[in-house]
Amino acid sequence: MFSLYRSLLYLYPPAHRYEYGEEMMAVFVELETETWKKGALARGLFCAREVKGLLGGALLEHVRTIAGAHRPSPFFSRRLTVRTEFRFPKATATLMTIILAAIVMAIEKAKAIQASIPYSNPHVGPIQPAQFTLLPTLLLIMAFACMSGGIGWAILFALHRSGVHRLAEFDPSGDQGSGRGMSV
Repeated sequence: MFSLYRSLLYLYPPAHRYEYGEEMMAVFVELETETWKKGALARGLFCAREVKGLLGGALLEHVRTIAGAHRPSPFFSRRLTVRTEFRFPKATATLMTIILAAIVMAIEKAKAIQASIPYSNPHVGPIQPAQFTLLPTLLLIMAFACMSGGIGWAILFALHRSGVHRLAEFDPSGDQGSGRGMSV
């Protein structure tokens, strides 16, 4: 399978192969070693998935090279690109917001109870109703979340721009003299 994988890497554009080929082969060997211990069905699925991924990735890289785009083409789904998996379910952010709102409400209720107890008199009077402050608190939380998202987007945009600048200066002819070539 390794020789098939190595020969299929030639379907990628030379610049991509030069940049990522050795790393792709190293990851493949590691995954192949783990998968070969699991049985025939796992090996078959692994081989099919890797061949499909290589063919799709090579096609995507050629489209990127021809179109001159540094971003994934909108014509391809995200399945062809490497994606990170979430460690938490997507509903976690919503549930955490609800829990935070409940905590804020509990704190406001505790403040109302404390305000209704006189400091010098041990007699406890009626508890005054708390002013409902959930909406302003949620608005503040949402504003903070939007601001954090905007800052994160700006950082990612700046990193992407630096990557675009590096890629614009890339010489695919291989006359870089760094000695980092893929010997496939």
